[in-house]
Amino acid sequence: MNIVILDGFTANPGDLSWEELKEMGNVTVYDRTSPSETVARAAEADIVLTNKVVIGREEMARLSRLKYIGVLATGYNVVDIEAAHERGITVTNVPAYSTESVAQMVFAHLLTVTNRTEHYAIANREGRWSSNLDFCYWDFPHMELSGKVFGIVGLGNIGQRVATIANAFGMRVWAFTSKSQNLLPSYVVKKSLTEIFSECDVVSLHCPLTPDTRHLIDSQTLRQMKPSAILINTGRGPLVDDQAVADALAEGRLAAFCADVLTEEPPKASNPLLSQPNAFFTPHIAWASKEARIRLLHVAIHNVRSFLSGHPQNVV
Repeated sequence: MNIVILDGFTANPGDLSWEELKEMGNVTVYDRTSPSETVARAAEADIVLTNKVVIGREEMARLSRLKYIGVLATGYNVVDIEAAHERGITVTNVPAYSTESVAQMVFAHLLTVTNRTEHYAIANREGRWSSNLDFCYWDFPHMELSGKVFGIVGLGNIGQRVATIANAFGMRVWAFTSKSQNLLPSYVVKKSLTEIFSECDVVSLHCPLTPDTRHLIDSQTLRQMKPSAILINTGRGPLVDDQAVADALAEGRLAAFCADVLTEEPPKASNPLLSQPNAFFTPHIAWASKEARIRLLHVAIHNVRSFLSGHPQNVV
């Protein structure tokens, strides 16, 4: 059984192990694979694992041995599922491995805006506090989270965990969700999108990327939001129209934008958001804590073992 990992570096840059997978076949690990290399590298593979390398209809047509594609992520838009089903290729993903890490990143971003701890740490290393006339100083207004309204768009695993943490901060939690109110925790209030955007102090995006949610945040949406609002996207980059958000920040119609994902990754240097001082980014790492990556590899390897035993798990 030939197993090929097309882009193993992000999930395992060397601090974890593929040894358990090697017990199941001949394993070849590539750190990265360009589109032009995909077919050649997977030509003899029975099993392919991929994170961001696209395996579409054209690639599958040229990979005659391929029986299984394991996506090293929760989202599986890199695989043409319809084509895989037509060819009898099993496709699996890894659900819910990064819930805790992504929820934590949401609040790391939020606290970056409200408390600016990194700003003060850098300034104080440069002597700012030592030369200050008073015992304290501040360059930005601080904001208490308690009592503020936290809006969540999409109440899946991550959205629910974010709701729990927001509640622990003493925030009022509103959510746009298909779930009925009687199925929600007592501290979560179901609201419309219009109510979320127009009334919340913080809006956090946790919905899937679909044709209906692409550019969910556009110029029209942003006009509904309060100028003091903070927008957070740890979901999918294309949920947000980059230019519209950059314009809103530049014109003072949005207080801050925090994101772990962008429409294009890595972003071009010309991305209009990169020049906005109230835009805060992490490089798509909310999922990548060591604990989350351990869970990711564990489930991905279990998926392969289950497939080989004739009882595939996490099939999409």
